Amino acid sequence: MRAQDLELKELLDFDSRGGVVRFAGRRALILDAVALGLWRKELIDTMGMIAARALLTRFGYAHGQRMADGMREQFHWENDEEWFWAGPRIFALQGLFLREPGRKSPLSTGGVTWLASYEAEQHLLHLGRADEPVCWTLCGLASGYISSTIGKEVYVLEDRCIAQGDAACHVAARTLEEWGSAVGEHLAFFKREGLDAVLRRLTEALKRAERQLRVRQRSLEQAAGAGGDDPSGLVARSGSMRQVVDLARRVAQVDSTVLITGESGTGKERIARLIHDASSRSHGPFVAVNCAAITETLLESELFGHARGAFTGAMIDRPGLFEAARGGILFLDEVGEIPMSVQAKLLRALQEREVRRVGENRNRPIDVRIVAATNHDLGEDIANKHFRKDLYYRLKVVELKLPPLRERRDDVLPLARVFIAQMATRMKRRLDGLSPGAADQLLRYDWPGNVRELENVIERAVALAQGSRIDVEDLPEEVRAVMPIPVVTGPVRRLVDIEQEYILAALAANDDNQTRTAAQLGLGTTTLYRKLKRYRTLRTRKRAG
Repeated sequence: MRAQDLELKELLDFDSRGGVVRFAGRRALILDAVALGLWRKELIDTMGMIAARALLTRFGYAHGQRMADGMREQFHWENDEEWFWAGPRIFALQGLFLREPGRKSPLSTGGVTWLASYEAEQHLLHLGRADEPVCWTLCGLASGYISSTIGKEVYVLEDRCIAQGDAACHVAARTLEEWGSAVGEHLAFFKREGLDAVLRRLTEALKRAERQLRVRQRSLEQAAGAGGDDPSGLVARSGSMRQVVDLARRVAQVDSTVLITGESGTGKERIARLIHDASSRSHGPFVAVNCAAITETLLESELFGHARGAFTGAMIDRPGLFEAARGGILFLDEVGEIPMSVQAKLLRALQEREVRRVGENRNRPIDVRIVAATNHDLGEDIANKHFRKDLYYRLKVVELKLPPLRERRDDVLPLARVFIAQMATRMKRRLDGLSPGAADQLLRYDWPGNVRELENVIERAVALAQGSRIDVEDLPEEVRAVMPIPVVTGPVRRLVDIEQEYILAALAANDDNQTRTAAQLGLGTTTLYRKLKRYRTLRTRKRAG
């Protein structure tokens, strides 16, 4: 048999009466990709990136070995090479990844490309863009399968990944001798050793990672001119932001509930993480949930957990986020979006320090600190009967109001320089900062999207910059179009003269495009044409006189 002869419909066998699914003759399960992504996020949130990677890599390795054994026992191959190629074919049929066309082996010098990886897709969906390759399960899967088929240990490592912004994932497979020192830091994630040995390896890897992060943070702070005395990495040059950071550090020392308010994109989660890291609960997990992203029917189960059989699809007992955050902080983002039916249960959990899982009749004690955030005016929501007043006061033991970026102009350039350093490192570009013109435009713009918008603008500019610095031309049109704020430094001038200069400057900034200029100035095109005609007539008369 050849690998290309494998067909999904022939490999799958369903027992409609007993609910048993077999794949290639072995008991299998059909799992939802998003559920796996949520499980991955929960592992990372509760255990950290390194421990999560170890578990997922070793799980993938065992899966790959198991699949290799099944392929060898269930099928008769024309030769060992077909057995080797059966693995990639099977994994593609299962929807795990899509390989580039052809029979290029990961053992070849150049490695292979995965055009679609469910793992990278789910990481992006639930955790956002990564700083390093994240297809841990798939690398373990490929390593286990290849090692079993060729009879010696092979390690598959990823050097490009969709989750970190690359066009496709790319992996290479080598033996320990072939990898040499390059596999050293990755070896602990593959080795089948005792748990104590693995934990020791992970602890050392974590210490190395923390040292690297501290070095990187110091370099970013120096690039931003933000000083090196703030271990949180927050940029707070403006007085209003310094007050918020100082209050956050003080409230971190007590176990009170905190409500963080501010416009979208102002950095509410960063402040919540600062409270966690500066508190006595820093050893515990920081569990964040966006209440606006979960439907009303699922939110109660997500927060409080559920018992087996509580509703359709509840196949096992499952603890909620209140229990998952035990000993740490539960961050309720967009708390103003919680429906009224769940608000009453949230209030009880905060008051009684216990939760009841959906479908259970007993309460469970909880040990968690709540930090909530919203961009709503909760006072207005209370007046409109959309938010409970008693829950509002229970959450608002201490309130931290984050100022919008337009009210903290002193932070704009330091933040921009931090983002430039981050994006340039990620994109492997060498940039020295901002040109004077670009810096002026950033300071003039009002930033309705706040820090998040600034970060996106800088990412775009770093990607487009042609020189060693970001220039005005690299900024989006809405930022480039902002005109200088007029300042009266001499005798007061006539309004008609100022209007003429401003209109002509706006026209020049738009490359003499009258339609765009009129739209930006809030004028009709006919009105603008009439004014420009008058200005030309006046210039002609002045020259003639």
